[in-house]
Amino acid sequence: MGFVILLAGYVLALAAVGLLARRRSGASAREYFLAGKGLGTVTLFMALFGTNCTAFVLVGIPGIAYQKGIGVFGMNAAIVALSIPLSFYLIGVPARRMALRLGALTPAELYARRFGRDTAGGRWVGYLLFAVFTLYTVPYMATAVDGAALTLELVSDGAVPRALGAAAVLLVALAYTTLGGMRATAWTNVLQGSIFLSFMVAVFFLVPARHGGLAELMEEVRRVAPEVLLVDSSDPFYAPGTWVSWGLAISLCVIAFPHMLVRLFAAESERSIRTICQLYPVALVLLWLPAVLLGVWGRALYPDLAADDADQIFALMVRGELPGWLSSVGFLAVLAAVMSTLDAQILTLGSMLSRDLVGEEPAPGQVNRGRWFGVLVALGVFGFWALFGRSIFGTGAVAFSGFVTLVPVLALGARWRRFTAAGALASILLGNLVYAFCLWHGGGLGAALRPAWLGLLPVFWGLAAALAGALFASWLTPAQGQTRIAAAFGTLLP
Repeated sequence: MGFVILLAGYVLALAAVGLLARRRSGASAREYFLAGKGLGTVTLFMALFGTNCTAFVLVGIPGIAYQKGIGVFGMNAAIVALSIPLSFYLIGVPARRMALRLGALTPAELYARRFGRDTAGGRWVGYLLFAVFTLYTVPYMATAVDGAALTLELVSDGAVPRALGAAAVLLVALAYTTLGGMRATAWTNVLQGSIFLSFMVAVFFLVPARHGGLAELMEEVRRVAPEVLLVDSSDPFYAPGTWVSWGLAISLCVIAFPHMLVRLFAAESERSIRTICQLYPVALVLLWLPAVLLGVWGRALYPDLAADDADQIFALMVRGELPGWLSSVGFLAVLAAVMSTLDAQILTLGSMLSRDLVGEEPAPGQVNRGRWFGVLVALGVFGFWALFGRSIFGTGAVAFSGFVTLVPVLALGARWRRFTAAGALASILLGNLVYAFCLWHGGGLGAALRPAWLGLLPVFWGLAAALAGALFASWLTPAQGQTRIAAAFGTLLP
C-alpha cells in the first residue's frame, strides 16, 4: 500500500510538472525541443545526470556485480567519472557552439548543416546519423523499460505483469513529455534524480547497519563468496583487452547518446557546462558505489540466484534489507531513473523524426509532428522489448558499443575544419559494418562482451574502423569551401 501511495503521488507530481512546463513554454520548436536553450546549471546538471542514470545502473550494475564482483566498479565507475565530463567539454561544448551558429536543434541536423544540407553529402550524413542513433537508442530504451517492468512485477508479487508495467511506464513518460517538451523532461529530472541519488546514498549506510556495520557485512561476503572481492584475472571479463576496450565503450558512449547531446545544446551557457563537468565525477561515484556494493552484498545474502536472474538482486535487496517505507522509495527510485531517461529519448527521437527525416515546417506543425512521432517511438520500443532479449547489462552493452562508432564523426565534425562529408559517411558506414561483423563472427549480440581479435572487444574494432574511415576519406576528398567552414566554426581554431 505504501508503494501505491508513493507511486500515485509521483505520477501526479509528474503530471503537474508537465502542465506547468506547457504553460511556461512558447509555441516555437526551439522552446519545445530545447526549452528555449535556457537550462541553468542546477536544472541542466540534473537533466544530464538523471538522463545518464537508468535501469542499467540501478538494476543492471548490481546484477553484473553479483556475478563478477567488486571489480565492476573499477571497470565502469572509475572510468566514467572522469571521461564523461571530459567528453562534455571536448565534444559537447564545441558542438553546442556550432549548433548555435547554424540554428540546429538535433544532433543529426547539426552535422547535416555542418556539411551543407543543400548538398547530397550533407543530407546523407544527417540521414545516416538519424538511422544509427535510432538503431542503438531503441534497444537502450528497452533496457529501461525492462528494469521498470521487472520492478513493478516484483513489488506487486506478480499482480502487475511485465507487459502491463512496461506499457504503463512508457505511457506516463510519454504523457508529460508531450505536454511540456524539453522543459518538462528537465524539470522532472530534478525530481527524479533527487529521488534515486538520495536513495542510493541511504542504501550505502542502511544495509550495512542492519548487519552490524560495513566491516561485519564485508566479512560475511568474504566468508560466503570470497571470489566477488577479488578480480579474477583468468576471467575473460577482466582480461586486459576486455578491460581497455570496455573502458572505451563506457567512457565514450555517453556523449554519443543523442538525448545527452541535445541537453548540452539546451544549456544556458558554457559556464553551466563547465560547472557540471566539475560536479559530475562526485555524483557518479555516489551513485555507482552503492549500486556495485548492492550486488556484492547480495551475493552473500542471496547466494543462490542463477545468472539469468541476477538482475533481480536489486529488488531482493531493497525488499529484504530495508524498512518497508524505504523499500517503497527504492522501487520508486528505479521508476524515476527509468523515466528520467525514457522521456529524453522519446523527445529526442521524436524531434529527429520531425526535423531530420521529414523536414522543417512552421513551428506548430513541427511540434505537433514531434509529439505524434514520440508516440510512434514509444510503440516501437514496446514492440522491441516484447520481442527480444531482456538482459539489461547485455542489451545495454550492445547499444553502448554501437554508439561509440559515432564518436569520430561527432568529435571531428565539431573540431576539425578539414573533415569532409565523405569522411563522415565513410566513418559511420565502416565503423558500423566492422562492429556488426564482429558481433556476427562472435555468434550474435552476446558477442559484444566477448573479445573478437587480439583480446579486444568488438567496440574497439568498430571505433578503430570508424576513425580510419573518417581520416582517410577526408584526406582523399576536397575540403569544404571557406564560407561554409566559417559559418560552422566562426572564430574557432582549426
